[in-house]
Amino acid sequence: MFLTALQQSPGLLIALVSIVGLMIGSFLNVVIYRLPVMMQGGWRRECLEYLQMPAEEVGETFNLLWPGSRCPVCKTEIKAYQNIPVLSYLWLRGKCSHCSAPISLRYPLIEAFTGLCSALVAWHFGYGLPMLFGLLLTWSLIALSFIDIDHQLLPDSITLPVLWLGLILSLFSIYTDAHASIIGAVAGYLSLWSVYHLFKLLTGKEGMGFGDFKLLALLGAWLGWQYLPLIIILSSLVGACIGIAMIIFRQHEASRPIPFGPYLAAAGWLALIWGSDLNRLYLNYAGL
Repeated sequence: MFLTALQQSPGLLIALVSIVGLMIGSFLNVVIYRLPVMMQGGWRRECLEYLQMPAEEVGETFNLLWPGSRCPVCKTEIKAYQNIPVLSYLWLRGKCSHCSAPISLRYPLIEAFTGLCSALVAWHFGYGLPMLFGLLLTWSLIALSFIDIDHQLLPDSITLPVLWLGLILSLFSIYTDAHASIIGAVAGYLSLWSVYHLFKLLTGKEGMGFGDFKLLALLGAWLGWQYLPLIIILSSLVGACIGIAMIIFRQHEASRPIPFGPYLAAAGWLALIWGSDLNRLYLNYAGL
């Protein structure tokens, strides 16, 4: 009965997906903060093992589920009713209920942004598998983008499983066929891999990270090779404009690398939602 109502009522579907998106956004805040810390801990343990040095004492369990959320200042555990996406931030007026330390505005913004993007996916695809997997891709891209902004890192633990999922979905032609998906994954990786090595040959510097290659391969696997030119052009234009603006307004040092992953992710998400229209517009503009 409930599933039938979702199929017959786009408004109800969008509202429900928006609420789910808000809750997922709260979890993404955890992933964005904790996953890099977990990776760094793993690298440290591997280094100690390789150097045959004594292992560090294992402290409190730290993963995506444990310990519970706490205030970073007073370490007071955040109650469930204080962790309601967006609403709790407004109710607490952006402060810890125990020590009144300010809570970063970024947390509710990520929750709201995830809810909005989720609603757009539901609006575009409607009820069905394309919407379900589109949500999964959307949430993955949001997590990857903010981790890259913070650490200039695109974790393989997110990128590679989602890439393989895109290849598997192509067997059922959810977004594209297997032929276009396989070529898209290969071409996506090799295109940026070639740019990386050419730039390094000419300048002696590394222009981007290997995570960017894998992210574009992921988008090629999900959407097909036909959308790769659009994704590359959109991400390059937006990245160049924002990077130049940040340097001009002195919010970013010219010598400090600018993460490219968020621009790839944004361009890939736009291609997921409006790719056909954008591709048609681009081809018409190019006279093709």
